[in-house]
Amino acid sequence: MEILNILTEESDSGLRIDKFLIKKTENLSRAFIQKLIENGQVELNGHLIINKSFKISPNQIITVKIPEPENLNVKPENIALDILYEDDDLLIVNKPKGMVVHPAPGNYNHTLVNALMYHCQNSLSGINGILRPGIIHRIDKDTSGLLIVAKTDNAHRHLAEQIKNHTFTRLYEAVVNGILPQDNGTIITNIARHKINRKKMAVCIGKGKLAITHYEVIQRFKKYTHLKLKLETGRTHQIRVHMSHIGHYVLGDEVYGNKNKNFDFLIGQCLHAKTIGFIHPSTGQYMEFESALPDYFKKVLSLI
Repeated sequence: MEILNILTEESDSGLRIDKFLIKKTENLSRAFIQKLIENGQVELNGHLIINKSFKISPNQIITVKIPEPENLNVKPENIALDILYEDDDLLIVNKPKGMVVHPAPGNYNHTLVNALMYHCQNSLSGINGILRPGIIHRIDKDTSGLLIVAKTDNAHRHLAEQIKNHTFTRLYEAVVNGILPQDNGTIITNIARHKINRKKMAVCIGKGKLAITHYEVIQRFKKYTHLKLKLETGRTHQIRVHMSHIGHYVLGDEVYGNKNKNFDFLIGQCLHAKTIGFIHPSTGQYMEFESALPDYFKKVLSLI
């Protein structure tokens, strides 16, 4: 068990204890911190705190007891991985279209995590109380491309902080419906869970989380546009939601657009995570990796 002792300061006065701990620990999620409070793992000056909205004062000592990570109940599977790079801290995986990243209802087997559990064996990060193979960010099942996987807690914390601070490079390519008139642009909205269909996300006003997507036209076709997109934030379905929001949904995206009968071979959206770049957590050097466009994407380009 890891024990943290944190001294509150004048600037912390009046903060809720859960928000204070989020600020001070950074690498623990709000949900996990609230769970620790509810489970009696947080004390203030030696007294148990079970109210997550408790307001703190200066010069108090908050003790947080972080239990050992639980084992993730996922079966390792010997699934071939396209690994572009690997060292003791991390690996870069090129995920194919159709592979789910993390087990969930309906997809408990044949996921990227199942494959990583087999490949990494005991080299797994244990963040937020669950022992898992360093899944720091995800891409959708039917989005192809690059993911970074942390093999140690230190690597996980460093990489997660870069994503949080928007210093982690994530470049995508997509084919979208229609002709974008501007050569480049930025989409800035809030994104939250759809109020009716809880499996979808939606652009919202006054709630949700800030989402920023930059785009640049690579080539215009008769009815479609080939784009490069840069994520400044990383919200669920962000690119798909944003492109649909401006009237140019990603080709093949039946959730936020329509199925195109001219591309029956295309399962899901024509979206590829092409480039990732980051500061290596051990060496401090910037590293960048790029994957070639997959066959399905090249076939789309040849037909439009």
